[in-house]
Amino acid sequence: MTVDEARELFDYDRWANRRLWDVVSALPAGAADREIGAQFSFPTLTGMLAHILAAQIVWLSRWRGEPPSALPSVKDFPDLASLGDRWDLGADLAAFVARLSEQDLARVVDYRNIQGQQFALPLAQQIRHLINHGTHHRSELATMLTILGVSPPPTDLVVFQLVTSGQMAR
Repeated sequence: MTVDEARELFDYDRWANRRLWDVVSALPAGAADREIGAQFSFPTLTGMLAHILAAQIVWLSRWRGEPPSALPSVKDFPDLASLGDRWDLGADLAAFVARLSEQDLARVVDYRNIQGQQFALPLAQQIRHLINHGTHHRSELATMLTILGVSPPPTDLVVFQLVTSGQMAR
């Protein structure tokens, strides 16, 4: 991975998250907190969005060398309004990525998972993980929206690339 690739992935992740946030936040009151199904990683749209945000908070803290004192949980964001205050963490991630060098991407970052196990991987691999993690949960969000009768916007990487290159409208 190069620094330019890392920046593009974070721009994509922020764009895709924002597209789904816009759809969820436009739903009628209470719809985002309605339980849709236990088959999902989190049964509500708010819970899924909170999990995506919490993962970004945790990984960014680790990369800054500030191990989180407590892992954010879905309970920290009980409703869409509480999430909205923190939702655009993408700006903090973009600022972090803007300062990255190629050497930073190769730097091994030690961290503990939520079970307290110690791990170490190069930053580039951890970045790929966070982006992939968001993609997985956005897919669940899209399915949940479909169940609610709402057509989710496309969030494919190629759509992002076509939109940002001017070949496709937003």
